[in-house]
Amino acid sequence: MHSSSEAIKAVPTADTHKPRFSIVGFYAVAVLFNLCLVAQLLTAGIAYFENPSWWQVHGWLVRGYSGLSVVLLAWAYGATFSRRIRILAVSMPILLGIQFLTIHWHPSFLPVSPAVIHPLVGFSLVSVSTTLVHRVWRLVSPTEDAG
Repeated sequence: MHSSSEAIKAVPTADTHKPRFSIVGFYAVAVLFNLCLVAQLLTAGIAYFENPSWWQVHGWLVRGYSGLSVVLLAWAYGATFSRRIRILAVSMPILLGIQFLTIHWHPSFLPVSPAVIHPLVGFSLVSVSTTLVHRVWRLVSPTEDAG
């Protein structure tokens, strides 16, 4: 609950509607990461349905952009972001780790390879990344209340 003096301080001014550079930068990296995931999906589709040599590109891409998830994680905690945005940022490197694990680990004691869940984790990663982009967009481009 806010006191009346805090409510007065929260009155919007011309400057409060300008997104800070750190938020815009974070948004740009989140969008780039999301676009890389889309490229990842496209290369998997091309490799599976058209030309298996695209699996090399698929693997190369993830090695190239996976570091962005760590950048986003550090940035989410270095700047002032909501708990929800921080949770989304934490989940992306974890999901990428699970992606690497499910494609490379084939224990003999399991009846099926963990690779069967690789595509499901990938789609979860796309969902989390897209949600992060949408959440941060709300900070970059706040809408004014109609009433």
